[in-house]
Amino acid sequence: MNLISKLLPPSNILLDLEVASKRRVFDQAGLLFENNQSIARSQVFDSLFTRERLGSTGLGMGIAIPHGRIKGLRDAIGGYIRLKDAVAWDAPDGRPVTHVFVLLVPEQATELHLQILAELATMFTEKSFREKLTAASGAADVHSLFVKWDPNASGSGR
Repeated sequence: MNLISKLLPPSNILLDLEVASKRRVFDQAGLLFENNQSIARSQVFDSLFTRERLGSTGLGMGIAIPHGRIKGLRDAIGGYIRLKDAVAWDAPDGRPVTHVFVLLVPEQATELHLQILAELATMFTEKSFREKLTAASGAADVHSLFVKWDPNASGSGR
C-alpha cells in the first residue's frame, strides 16, 4: 500500500476542470476541500498561494504538486485535479500543467509530509501512470490508479 491511497478520498478527485490560471486552480481546490472536509476555502487558497510564492510547485511533465500547511488539520489530506486545458505553472521544463495533486498537511508537519511529496514525485514521473490518469474516464478509475500504484514496483519511465 502506498501513502497516497490513505489520504486521497474519491470525493477529492475533480476531472476536466476548466480554469485559465493557477490562481483559479487554487480557488477550486479551496472549494473542493471546503465542501468535502470543511476546511475554509480561503485558508486553503492562502496556504497554497503562500507556498507557491516561495517557488513553483510545478514538477515538469505537466505535473504540479501544490501543498500547504493548515492550522488545526490533524492528518494530511490530498486532492487530485485533472485540468481540461493546460495552465502555465512556471515548471522547470516550461511546460504547462494538466495534472495537479493538492496536498494539505498539519501546521506542524512532520517527516511524513516529505515522504508523501517524494512518493507523489515518484508516482508522477512514471509515464505510464500519467497516461493512465489522462485516459481515465471517471473519478473511481482515477482513485483506483492511486490506490493500486505500488511504490516498490515503480519504474523510472519518463
